[in-house]
Amino acid sequence: MLEKLNQIEKHYEELAVQLADPEVLSDRQRFQKVAKEHKDLEDVVETYRRLKGVDQELEDNNLLMKESDPDIREMAKEEIPILKEKREALIEELKVLLLPRDPNDEKNVIVEIRAGTGGEEAALFVADLFRMYGYYAEANRWTVEVMNSNSTELGGFKEIVFGLTGKDVFSKMKYESGVHRVQRVPDTESQGRIHTSAVTVAVLVEAEDVEVEVREEDLRIDVYRSQGAGGQHVNTTDSAVRITHIPTGLVVSCQDERSQIKNRSRAMKILKARLYEIEQQRQQQEEASLRKSMVGSGDRSERIRTYNFPQGRLSDHRIGLTLYKLQAILMGDMEELVVSLRTFYQAEALKQSHQ
Repeated sequence: MLEKLNQIEKHYEELAVQLADPEVLSDRQRFQKVAKEHKDLEDVVETYRRLKGVDQELEDNNLLMKESDPDIREMAKEEIPILKEKREALIEELKVLLLPRDPNDEKNVIVEIRAGTGGEEAALFVADLFRMYGYYAEANRWTVEVMNSNSTELGGFKEIVFGLTGKDVFSKMKYESGVHRVQRVPDTESQGRIHTSAVTVAVLVEAEDVEVEVREEDLRIDVYRSQGAGGQHVNTTDSAVRITHIPTGLVVSCQDERSQIKNRSRAMKILKARLYEIEQQRQQQEEASLRKSMVGSGDRSERIRTYNFPQGRLSDHRIGLTLYKLQAILMGDMEELVVSLRTFYQAEALKQSHQ
């Protein structure tokens, strides 16, 4: 590992030299590529340099143990176990930093939340999750763009599709895909009985044009009039768009915008994200080892979490985590949950890399 770290540090220094090279500075595309690679290696190199600093201190203290002055020897003796502990922690940190990065981590996402079992109560919980992700996006300074929604009379959603744009969006949102179960007394329940409902969340990577090719002849595009709950947002023009991808049978509809062009653009974004996910799943099935290293990226059929309102409890079933701060989480305080999930799956990936 230390030899690999030496090579990384050397490459990092070479990249720093390139960033000052007038030839690289004059080529915007090349400069951006070099700057990104340099930035990506920064955490590894800084941690490695801290490790080298600790190793040097250990070496110095071992020399001090040979001094004739007993006070100096005692001081060195006290320092050595502290430095060894620090060294172990830095090595563990470097093991995680050296894990292969998910190439999608920095990408933006499209999130689809759909009501499952539970009728109106499930639709209301879709709205709750949408607000939760909205608050979390605000805390991370991400942009939220609603792409399509199907609302209900009581303020819920049968489904809502929205984009999240910003820094490292997928790296924080990728563990949200799956079935989210809610246990609470619905507002519509007069007897005060606890109901269990479920919604599904799918987090899709927003695909770039170079990653997904969609041929015009593979598409069937229909336009129709937008409709909302209780007659809301009903247009007098055919602005809603439905795109069918004939080879896969995928159907995407968008009606939230009053412009047919905007609805078509959003529908194409969603379609490309879904096609990209299908292609990724195919590749992961072909390469079983890669599949193992990306555990936890989200199977939407898996029941991942329960939100229990009477107990104020959130339980994530994948990692055995229970937090008694449900209201805070629903207000966007998700960082503890996200960090716990990331730490768990990093540990799993480390185990896989040693097998």
